[in-house]
Formats: sequence, C-alpha cells, structure tokens
Amino acid sequence: MPMEVIEKHAVPMATVKAELAIIKERDTELSFRAAKVEEYLNDFVKLKDTDAKEAFDKIMALSVPRLKDVHAAKIVDLLPRTVEELKLVLQGYTITVSKEHLEAIVAAIAGYIPKK
Repeated sequence: MPMEVIEKHAVPMATVKAELAIIKERDTELSFRAAKVEEYLNDFVKLKDTDAKEAFDKIMALSVPRLKDVHAAKIVDLLPRTVEELKLVLQGYTITVSKEHLEAIVAAIAGYIPKK
C-alpha cells in the first residue's frame, strides 16, 4: 500500500533532527540519504527541538502579514542577529515585511541565539 501525504508544512531543521533521532532509535540504522541528512543537521543545527518550536511559535504569534510557516522555519534555522541579516534571509522570497515587524521578529528570536 503506497504512503499518502496527509498534510505538508514547513518545520525547522531542529525538528527534522529530532525526528531522525527517533527513527534511528527505532530502526537502529538510517538509510544512506537519512544518514547524510543527519550528518548535515549535526553540523548546522544550533537549537534543540523544543527551543526551535518555541522560537517558531513566537514568530508565528507575531501575526506578520504574508509571513508563512516556510519563512518562520527558515528564520529559526538561520537565526539572524540583526534586521539586516533578517532582510537577507527573506530576500530569497517574494515577501515584503515592514521594519517594525522585522525588528519584532529579531527581538522574538534574540533569546534563542547561542552565545559565541
């Protein structure tokens, strides 16, 4: 019986990493592609799954016009420190966000950015 897609939505990379850990524990070994994804995520994910979900929810709670879950997930993945960095993250999408909303987003995720 083929698998059926029930719904699609964007999630932060930390959530994918947590799901892969569950699959690895269940199956004891990951497929080749899943192992490559895990390797990539181990190098680039900066947050724990719970922190990523909290940051994602904070961004979505701001109710920024035209900001979708795909944008919020990318923001959580990259954790921009300034409004200028956030503008660069959103530059790849056809979305315009007011300066006030950009500042609110940066303020919302500031507590999740790891210290150097």
